[in-house]
Amino acid sequence: MRAESAVKNRYAAAAKAPEAALCCPVEYDRRYLEIIPLEVIEKDYGCGDPSRYLKPGETVLDLGSGAGKICFIAAQVVGPKGRVIGVDMTDEMLQVARRNAPVVAERLGYANVEFRKGRIQDLALDLEILDAELEKHPVANANTFLRAQELAADLRIEHPLVETECVDVVVSNCVLNLVEPQEKRQLFQEIFRVLRKGGRAVISDIVSDEDVPQAMQQDPTLWSGCISGALREDLFLKGFEDAGFYAIRLLKRDAEPWRTVEGIEFRSVTVEACKGKQGDCWELNQAVIYRGPFREVLDDDGHRLRRGERVAVCDKTFHLYHNPPYTEHFEFIEPRVPVKPEEAKPFACGPARRRHPRETKGMEYRATTRPGQCCDGGNGGCC
Repeated sequence: MRAESAVKNRYAAAAKAPEAALCCPVEYDRRYLEIIPLEVIEKDYGCGDPSRYLKPGETVLDLGSGAGKICFIAAQVVGPKGRVIGVDMTDEMLQVARRNAPVVAERLGYANVEFRKGRIQDLALDLEILDAELEKHPVANANTFLRAQELAADLRIEHPLVETECVDVVVSNCVLNLVEPQEKRQLFQEIFRVLRKGGRAVISDIVSDEDVPQAMQQDPTLWSGCISGALREDLFLKGFEDAGFYAIRLLKRDAEPWRTVEGIEFRSVTVEACKGKQGDCWELNQAVIYRGPFREVLDDDGHRLRRGERVAVCDKTFHLYHNPPYTEHFEFIEPRVPVKPEEAKPFACGPARRRHPRETKGMEYRATTRPGQCCDGGNGGCC
């Protein structure tokens, strides 16, 4: 049995009767659980709570939304000006979520959640449209099979399930590990595709401290139980890096493993990864100083930043560092005379180089000033 079939079968059963083995203990904000029907809560399976990192007004995509619990929590966090889209491939889970969506909307006083059928590694393909077309034109032989593949390719372009750059945040709760190994690269690429520039992914998932051996990967029960498909914890973060994300960080890592199988520890982590470092680099004579505490750090674009050293950066990097989680670690130095955008030259954004103070002050700067106010308010001298 393929891993995906094992996952569908097990979660279809779990939509009808709760299964404790699919779930890690998670502490949710109880304020958001009060309006969610018990059926949803009982049939929710996850290992973390990415909804706690959302903000009002955001458009959120939940991958592997299941019975809808994270979606219904997110609906309350983003509020009536926000929007929540859940994607799941299991009909039985979608039925539970859609059945309870009107109940939650009535209790909230607004409806901002919808559920769509799709595979999280193929977010462009709307499986319900494909189902309808295949009912009219069943696959009966090789020719109709090839036509079905052509139809799927056309649907991805003409009627995408989730459009490119349409959401602010992608969340997921213990689902990425269920995707087969050969499709995981595409999965990270799809998360990147649907996010707007400046958006982010906040993903809770199960990772392993060692590589999962092939024999365990071939066990359908362990696979559908969030074990066999777990990425090694460093490779999980590398998946985001390879897809083009930056500012990748662990928001939460459970000290104790959820399960240990054959000496391999499996634990829950929550990772944040941002989209937005793409684009041209322009020289505006800006500089940053890394505050520490490390002697030096290497960023996602290869800038090696030494503590206390004034470093030249392009305008794009300068503004990226102004945003969390970077801003508290830097001092920002603007040029004394701003460079007009139309006069900006391309910036070679490779290894970091020191920026001479004259580059930001101006080569002809010769000012002499009187002593400024010092740390004691000027009442007793500076030293």
